[in-house]
Amino acid sequence: MTLPLRHSTLQMQIPFTNSLFKPPQIFPFHNPKQFSLQTHIPNSLKGSGYLSEITKAIDYEEQYRVAKSQVNRKGLDLEGYSIEGISIGGHETCIIIPEFKCAFDIGRCPTRAIHQNFVFITHAHLDHIGGLPMYIGSRGLYNLKPPTVFVPPCIKDDVEKLLDVHESLGHVELNCELVALDVGETYEIRNDLVVRPFRTQHVIPSQGYVVYSIRKKLRKQYSHMNGKQIEKIKKSGVEITDTILSPEVAFTGDTTSDFMLDPLNADALRAKVLITEATFLDDSTSIEQARQHGHTHISELIENAQWIRNKTVLLTHFSSRYNIEDIRQAVAKLQSKLSAKVVPLTEGFKSLYS
Repeated sequence: MTLPLRHSTLQMQIPFTNSLFKPPQIFPFHNPKQFSLQTHIPNSLKGSGYLSEITKAIDYEEQYRVAKSQVNRKGLDLEGYSIEGISIGGHETCIIIPEFKCAFDIGRCPTRAIHQNFVFITHAHLDHIGGLPMYIGSRGLYNLKPPTVFVPPCIKDDVEKLLDVHESLGHVELNCELVALDVGETYEIRNDLVVRPFRTQHVIPSQGYVVYSIRKKLRKQYSHMNGKQIEKIKKSGVEITDTILSPEVAFTGDTTSDFMLDPLNADALRAKVLITEATFLDDSTSIEQARQHGHTHISELIENAQWIRNKTVLLTHFSSRYNIEDIRQAVAKLQSKLSAKVVPLTEGFKSLYS
């Protein structure tokens, strides 16, 4: 690691007259955990201004180490789900949930997404759909079964044309099941999981998705019966259970905050995990400007906090102008207003200390 210039400048300014003092042991800090201040600083220097400079250098190194570990962290464990991916506003968005074998949007097709069987496209902007041909083609290359790709019905024809163009250009087959899934419709992706789209508001047609778990619950009128009685009724052909859908994860994609005010989107706001956007974090972009671009300002989430009943909110799609420290500071303000746990997805963002 290369230390900032100010550290090396400091080294040049201090005359090392004491033979016990060996600069290479301190600069650079190859292993901060093994560094002992008392081992390397002679008594003659204790209490001097130089000691405070050394302390600052150690603090800086620790801040760098923590920031770097945050940048390198690949996945998040939220409410029993391992959620990973990348989401940088205008660059790339792909959120992966291995437990569902799915990706929400495909971005530029990160390698991890190739092994997911389902992709849910929210809208047709390139930073969300651009990697789709690569995703489908890569699955064919690895002899994986053709994926199922869900899109808003209004873009299905154009997506088919997009895939046709890539087939023609590359002389390859891009095999997939392309499903036009509309708001309010339900699709079973597993015998215990279904997906439903919900309406979002962006500058082009868009929709979010809610993944529900399915369980059976005995109807109340049969709850007093014993096993034999229940089995007898069941064999007679009477339905004795109700199907219960529980919203597990909701993903909005790009949207204004208006999606929170739609009563039909209540399930998205009570799912265990809500994955939504907060493109803008400070006063450099106003709420009105954010809305004009079809995005959400984090202050709008604070204003609408009463509607958010999720256990965890994963914030995504921050503008690339921000660094990790900017994001953390903004998230802390939102956290103070929400009962839900608020987590930022910072994969791909830089730190002040990197």
